[in-house]
Amino acid sequence: MSEDQNLEKFLMDVDEISDILQCLNSEDTSTQERAILRADQKCAFLTKKKDDQDGTRTKMNRTLINGSSTSSKSEMSQDSFIALLEKDASERAEKINQNKALANALKDRGNQAFAQGNYETAIQHYSDGLEQLKDMQVLYTNRALAYIKLEKYDNAISDCEWALKCDDKCAKAYVHMGKAHLALKHYEEARQCYKKITDIDDTKEKLAKGYLNQVDLQEKKDTQEQKALEDLQAGAEDAVSIAQLLTKLSKAEQNPLYYSGGIQLLVQAIKDCTAQTLFRTNNGFNIIGANCIIERSLFSTQMDETEADLCLSVLSLWDIVCRENEENQRLLIIRPNVNNQIFAMLTSPIAEIQKKTLTLLNVYSSTEEGRILLLKHLRPSRLFESLIKCVPFKDGGARAAMDILCSLTQEERFLSYFRTNFSSEILPSFTYLLRNPHLVEANIEEYLRSLTVMGHLTEDGAIRRQMAGSLHFWDSCILTVDECNSPAFEEGNQNILVAILGLMFNLSREINSEVKEQGVEISKRCLLLLSHKDGIIITRAVGILSRVLPQCSAAVELSIQQGIIKKLIKLLQAGGKKTSQYATKVLAVCTRDQTQARKEVFKYDKNFGTLVTLLRSEDEIIVGNTALCLGNCFDLPGAASTLLQTDILKLLLTHAGGDSKRPSVQRNAAIALGKLCCAEPRYRMQLRELHGIEILNSCMKYIK
Repeated sequence: MSEDQNLEKFLMDVDEISDILQCLNSEDTSTQERAILRADQKCAFLTKKKDDQDGTRTKMNRTLINGSSTSSKSEMSQDSFIALLEKDASERAEKINQNKALANALKDRGNQAFAQGNYETAIQHYSDGLEQLKDMQVLYTNRALAYIKLEKYDNAISDCEWALKCDDKCAKAYVHMGKAHLALKHYEEARQCYKKITDIDDTKEKLAKGYLNQVDLQEKKDTQEQKALEDLQAGAEDAVSIAQLLTKLSKAEQNPLYYSGGIQLLVQAIKDCTAQTLFRTNNGFNIIGANCIIERSLFSTQMDETEADLCLSVLSLWDIVCRENEENQRLLIIRPNVNNQIFAMLTSPIAEIQKKTLTLLNVYSSTEEGRILLLKHLRPSRLFESLIKCVPFKDGGARAAMDILCSLTQEERFLSYFRTNFSSEILPSFTYLLRNPHLVEANIEEYLRSLTVMGHLTEDGAIRRQMAGSLHFWDSCILTVDECNSPAFEEGNQNILVAILGLMFNLSREINSEVKEQGVEISKRCLLLLSHKDGIIITRAVGILSRVLPQCSAAVELSIQQGIIKKLIKLLQAGGKKTSQYATKVLAVCTRDQTQARKEVFKYDKNFGTLVTLLRSEDEIIVGNTALCLGNCFDLPGAASTLLQTDILKLLLTHAGGDSKRPSVQRNAAIALGKLCCAEPRYRMQLRELHGIEILNSCMKYIK
């Protein structure tokens, strides 16, 4: 290149580098990032060019060709710019790291102030942090939440928008923006924000659903209150009468009959949602709840007829104003002392008060939002205990209590609450119910529902472990089985026996010392039930044995002594998929260690006809258990020889070399095949002819 061209190129480099340096000093984050990228590219280009020129210069010097002085100065200047650029990039990186550290420190200070309720201070710290690092998304979302606490909703929305510019997949920004829009009554905008949450993360569907539900409830509440206000301003008769009645009821120190009569008139006036809203907007909850005479009637354990009448009137009022009205439900249950009042009325000696209290609780438990309110504002363990004690009640009280219990136990919030303390908070109530069956003789149907609730709870592993880990509870279950088998037990109530066996079957899934300790007593009851005429009872009894016997060798010995093998062979001959699954497992357990059990299988299942037939089953559990049982029995002298005229070897080879979903099927079939050939040498030739050795070798991975 000529000197002019070199100079022109040099000046262009100077302009470009100057522009890069200017952009690096920009306050705009995106401009800085682009400048850093350009700087890296320029450094790489100039470094490569310098290396190339160094090589050329060396070559020229060797041939005594000297470059011009201008070119040399140009190259030296470019080297200086490269060094300057590298130094600046290093300094900027160090400064960015310092800014990040300072911004994080300010964020922590802001969080601390926020936790203490100092929202203005928190906002200042977050703002100072953003001065250091303008693209720190968490500072925007944290400041937005602080703005929401101060009811500065427009500021919160602006911060959320900035947070999304930093990270367009920031779910927290949409959550806070939705809250701000909801507070401003921008219902559609709030919905759009909450719907974005699942677009970002589909695992947060439940969270988004909860927020969307809040929007619906708030919009519904505002619509109701607007309609109520319009009716009141228009002088609608019902609206005016409700306001007038509440004014009269606000008078203090009146006779209980005065309040009782006024509340009954109020109940008659509340006919629709608008009337419910008028009660709320006219301070109805405070007028009724803050009256000391009314409050005394709700707490009294020994009340006269007048006080009882007032208490029933209040319960009727609460029922009518809360029915299908979520906002009224919320306002009632958050009032001071309402939770204590509810528990006092649930234990009232007056049956009608108990019944009306249960009716009120049913209003809550009939909706998801209502159940959440109950579990949030009433102590769940105390509520559960109170409801269980209602099961012996007559006149619909037991049914109402069980309706509430069944609804609550379906809630994940309920299960979460009791996963750590079920054995101390809830289990005693269930145990009491099981140990006192005479309490529910008049309410068999509700007693059955209580057993269903227990069964449902055992589906949760943490709760099941606590139930199965209680010897006292196992004793109660055994006592109930004995009660069901007593002569006084009505034949029509055998559903109780079915339910308690189902509960015990679920509990026996746990492998623990309690099951082992109770194994003999549990097995005794189940053995007696193997002769029952009800097929479901027999199946559940065998199912329990299939889980208890592997944990208790004493129970195995007892079962064999009491003739379980003969009974099981008969059950297998009768068929039934579930029963066969459990029965073959019990046979496998009994024949594993007990020679007597093997002899009895050989004796009662002539030529193993039933077991060989079961090997043809399409059910893998039955096949696997049957193969294991046969393998145990082949240890008996002469047992294997009885099958020489059958296709036992082909059946076992098929299962050992098959593609079962359960490796245990192939393993058990391979073991049985090996024992068969060891016990009877004549099978070995057939095994070789069918390439069985290769199949057995391939099964070694399962046996290991």
